[in-house]
Amino acid sequence: MSMTQLLQKRKGLVLAAAALLAAGLWQAGTGMASLRKDRPLTIVVTFPPGGGTDLLARKLGAALQARTGQVVVVENRPGASGNIGAREVAQAAADGNTLLMVNSAFAINPSVYRQLDFDPRKDFKAVFNVGTIASVLVVPQASSLHKLADALEQARAPQPLIFASCGNGTPQHLAGEMLAQATETAWQHVPYKGCGPAITAVAAGQVPLAVVTASSAAPLLAAGRVRAIATTAAARVGQLPEVPTVAEQGVAGFALEQWHGLLAPAGTPDATVQHWHQALAQLLTEPALQAGLQAQGYTLVQQSAPEFAALIAADMQRYAASARALGLQVD
Repeated sequence: MSMTQLLQKRKGLVLAAAALLAAGLWQAGTGMASLRKDRPLTIVVTFPPGGGTDLLARKLGAALQARTGQVVVVENRPGASGNIGAREVAQAAADGNTLLMVNSAFAINPSVYRQLDFDPRKDFKAVFNVGTIASVLVVPQASSLHKLADALEQARAPQPLIFASCGNGTPQHLAGEMLAQATETAWQHVPYKGCGPAITAVAAGQVPLAVVTASSAAPLLAAGRVRAIATTAAARVGQLPEVPTVAEQGVAGFALEQWHGLLAPAGTPDATVQHWHQALAQLLTEPALQAGLQAQGYTLVQQSAPEFAALIAADMQRYAASARALGLQVD
């Protein structure tokens, strides 16, 4: 078999596997919508207050409540890079009154954590992909690090460069490890329980550098308490036009962004999933909300629920390969 044929066969197997995984995240349902409008909609956030995932959930929750009249409650259930909150929603009643706000860490965790007491592939239904966002490398305002080359020079010193992230197995953890590997430098990871605590630690001078989402960094960047020295996007972020990408600063081809979306417990009827999907899609046609999210660094996407399920499944495959290559594993 030729190399071309082998690669085509491998691609076909990966696509087939992704399709099977997606089927688990978009299961057929026959029930009518079970939504209880006399009860609040609870959005469980898998990270602490102040981070990008939390800020996005609260912005969407407030807008949903204003549009639909249904009370929306945002509850933070941080820990284990989102696994604690995910387990809680996996076990919640599948009546449409509980949704899970996640980011790409949801697709990374199955490859990083040895033991999960829920099944990310079978215990959820994809509802809505809000959008993608880049991460930024931030340092304290008074730091001597002004560009990526400064950080890499420090990482070549006898002691490794300490960097904070939003938690083990998060896209920010992955970005730091990928940078270390690509540049053959030594980085020492310090996981926090979310991007909010990580960037707060940088502002306080407790760690010299952090990789966090652009939305998490925005308030402290605006306040002048931290500085951004690079972004992980493929192109410059519109809200930070003066900040060059990692690729621009010599790491050719480097790009890593993450998505943020909503999931429901697996048994939720398709009609209920579609109800929330349509409500969110209509919500994101509002110019003010669009502008607010874009100002935080989000690129909004338009996907059906099955398309979002397929994206999650494909990312589980992709990140599994990255986690193996980087040796990422949490007991």
